[in-house]
Amino acid sequence: MPQNEYIERWTKQHGKRLDADERKRKREAREGHKASQNAQNFRGLRAKLYQEKRRKEKIQMKQKIRAHEQKNVKSSEAVDDKGEALPQYLLDRSNQKDAKALSSAIKQKRNEKAARFSVPIPKVKGVSEEEMFKVINTGKKTHKKSWKRMITKPTFVGPNFTRRPVKFERFIRPMGLRYKKANVTHPELNVTVQLPIISVKKNPNNPMYTQLGVLTKGTIIEVNVSELGLVTAGGKVVWGRFAQVTNNPENDGCLNAVLLV
Repeated sequence: MPQNEYIERWTKQHGKRLDADERKRKREAREGHKASQNAQNFRGLRAKLYQEKRRKEKIQMKQKIRAHEQKNVKSSEAVDDKGEALPQYLLDRSNQKDAKALSSAIKQKRNEKAARFSVPIPKVKGVSEEEMFKVINTGKKTHKKSWKRMITKPTFVGPNFTRRPVKFERFIRPMGLRYKKANVTHPELNVTVQLPIISVKKNPNNPMYTQLGVLTKGTIIEVNVSELGLVTAGGKVVWGRFAQVTNNPENDGCLNAVLLV
């Protein structure tokens, strides 16, 4: 059992209180007052994030109510009377529109799925290996065959990274080009915050660049958003979120990214 499900484990072992259901009902009844109190007392970025969350919840609620209202409505199209006699099996038939709510729900799910995978920079200019790697031919072991390479672009290596022995190191990632933090912009709130990088998820240029942690324009990275206080629909704090790099870090000296929401 996961570590955070200790309450469920206790309930399975020892059962519930006798007034557990009543306490739960009262707690749910107080949620409206708690939400109102938070909306009045939050300030700054926390207030913006909370209002954005409440706005999305209200939109979802209105869409559900509208879908339920449309689901049970049966409307029939007007029959075009062209003076032709209809056969008996067509007299009681009317073209009902019961599938309107269902089709709108399917379209909404498709749009959400498409938006989830849409990125601010869909097309990225490719980076060749000649531009990415610089040949190192110094030293006795690499002088003749020149198998060692130095990465000329910014990289992310992680906090627990240790270099291999120099004799066996294939790729050199310079210390001056390693990044630990990124300036991440929230597209809906128009707020920019400096957040630590967790990992490099995908570099669209080459899978090898992803493995090496190379940061180029269009790279998808995972950042730690725990400082923003984002919360899921279930009430859990969001820890990691994806973001896309929007600038050329080797030219600007900093890493700018847009959060994928």
